[in-house]
Amino acid sequence: MAVPKRKTSRANTRSRRSQWKTSATTLTDCPHCGAPTRPHNACPTCGTYKGRLYAAAQRSEFEA
Repeated sequence: MAVPKRKTSRANTRSRRSQWKTSATTLTDCPHCGAPTRPHNACPTCGTYKGRLYAAAQRSEFEA
């Protein structure tokens, strides 16, 4: 198995890790109530998805 000949410096390690970025969550408007929701998920406010009522709405910590 290959073994590195030298220790990777902090600068090289950190510059490589600088590309590990997260992106902001995409939000869409619920067609039923207009609240911001994540795509392909039931609305946390009214509990609908693609025109169907799936569950009783539960208040979530997510407020945009």
